[in-house]
Amino acid sequence: MPATKRGKSAANQVLGVDGCRAGWLVATRILPTGEISVAIADTFRSILDGPGRAAAAIIVDMPIGIPEVAGRSCEREARRLLGPRRSRVFSTPPRQALAFGQYEDANAFGKSRGAGISRQAWGLVPKICEIDAAISPAMQAHIGEGHPELAFARLLGAPASAVKKSAAGRAERRQALVDAGIDAIDDLVSGLRADFPRQKDFGIDDLYDACALTFTALNRVKGEALRLGDGERDAKGLQMAIWR
Repeated sequence: MPATKRGKSAANQVLGVDGCRAGWLVATRILPTGEISVAIADTFRSILDGPGRAAAAIIVDMPIGIPEVAGRSCEREARRLLGPRRSRVFSTPPRQALAFGQYEDANAFGKSRGAGISRQAWGLVPKICEIDAAISPAMQAHIGEGHPELAFARLLGAPASAVKKSAAGRAERRQALVDAGIDAIDDLVSGLRADFPRQKDFGIDDLYDACALTFTALNRVKGEALRLGDGERDAKGLQMAIWR
């Protein structure tokens, strides 16, 4: 993604970002018009150096702030709000566990500290480390962690009724986006698939998730987003919070 120069009126868009096999799926919403576009960035740094330079807010579905012991208050609060979809909120591994090269070793370390590490959470470790290296506490003024299931729950008025990877779950989330004003959602999918034809590069649910997170970012710009968590900060000073 090419870099964008920041001027006095440059912060004219918000981003929703979700991890995918090919990198990071970025949904960009232009604030004056509501127009949505999607792309895939190879690194999180390229987002910050590209469209992120013109973003009033960025919401990413990846832990920001790494605890000393697995699990964060914002995750526990998110699970309570999501009810039947609570299993989609993984506990962030403890910071020391990220240094292990093998899941079994990291899981054993986590258990020694009171909580094991799920396979799903371990799969996120490379991207967790990527974000951790890229941002500072000061950048959290406009970069925040979100969760797609919370974003969809807000759009739907309640947690989604179906699992997101099921046909019913995809249909439910697609309709929520259409009802919220993204009526060209199928064009976004087909356009990105033309650039990334391999099915493994991204899933339709990744694109839906990134689009949903733009609403969380928009709500944050408008001062209408809610922050989950107790305000605790990690060893780097990053606040551990999830926005909804």
